Amino acid sequence: MCGGEGTRLRPLTFERPKPCIPIVNRPSIEHLVAHLTNLGFREIVITLGYLGTAIEEALGDGSLFGATITYVREKNKLGTAGSVKNAQKYLDGQDFLVVGGDHVTDLNVLEFYRAHKKEKAVVSIGLISIDDPSEYGIAEIDVNYSIKRFKEKPSPGEIFSNLASTGMYVCSPLVFDTIPSGKKFDFARDLFPLMMEQGLSLKGWLARGNWTDVGSPHSLRQAERWMLAGMASTTINGDLSMHGSHVKGPVELGDAVTLGKNSRIIGPVAVGAGTTIGDNVLIGPYTSIGEKCILRNNSKVFSSSLYNRVIVGTNTAISGSIIDNDTHIGEGCSIENDTVIGPRVVLRDNVVVHSKTRLWPEVVVTDGCVVKEHVLNQKFDAHYEGS
Repeated sequence: MCGGEGTRLRPLTFERPKPCIPIVNRPSIEHLVAHLTNLGFREIVITLGYLGTAIEEALGDGSLFGATITYVREKNKLGTAGSVKNAQKYLDGQDFLVVGGDHVTDLNVLEFYRAHKKEKAVVSIGLISIDDPSEYGIAEIDVNYSIKRFKEKPSPGEIFSNLASTGMYVCSPLVFDTIPSGKKFDFARDLFPLMMEQGLSLKGWLARGNWTDVGSPHSLRQAERWMLAGMASTTINGDLSMHGSHVKGPVELGDAVTLGKNSRIIGPVAVGAGTTIGDNVLIGPYTSIGEKCILRNNSKVFSSSLYNRVIVGTNTAISGSIIDNDTHIGEGCSIENDTVIGPRVVLRDNVVVHSKTRLWPEVVVTDGCVVKEHVLNQKFDAHYEGS
């Protein structure tokens, strides 16, 4: 399911759909499709909505992943269950797995699929224990994994379980009898309460491993951290120019990367093709840097995501932040933790950006400014709550 606008991730989703946000220099949906095909899921149906063409361009017909991909577009917003109903002709006749296009996971969903087949449920919900389930649907199950209660986004006093729905479901074709055609209808808000009223079989599956829906900058950074932590060794994909620099792996280096004198990279780190790193630059663990970036002398980057063609000035420090394409950061700047900077932003020299701040696309921040709150651009929608 790839229909949402990803407003909670703005400014990263003004010009790309949420499943195309880079994680370790690849659209996140590429990681998801690769994981599914490695488990044996080779027939994939993708429901498209907001900027769906970008998803088609990223995945093509699926042949590069050893899969066959069919795309189904929505003319109107149909909700999660409604979008699956809209693709019924490609799914009817067999049990099928439903996954959000913004999910990043290493869960063994083949085990999930097989457990559903064994239980013969109409729908099985993937559940995972989390510390704060208030932003998710939660379920109470019995010893036979039957779901006894389900509550979407519970308030204090309603959190009867810490088993959160992953938004991953395995469905029998019988589910289509309960989903109306042509209207907005959600799995959690509409379908599951209706199934429980009607006494239809609704089961849970207890997941083990890593899972997040990339719905916030924090979860996006967490997902990338998982991916980088999974790197096993150092790889050099092409030519590398080094001048007395130090690399401690695991590190993935693209083609035509240049490392200056006395610079240090401490992995896990990924660096895209054509990136130039100056002298005395320090790049810390859990960092990804895209293609054709420039990190000038004495800059520092720790646990951050820099997308493509980002320029970082001399003596600038970036920590725990996300910086979108074509942004230019001047000299002596400090970008604090959990900052999100949109595309084509310009920060002049000696700018300080406080933590948990967002800068909209094409914003220009003048010399010496201290940014303490979100900086919006009237050319772009100011809303950043919701899906």
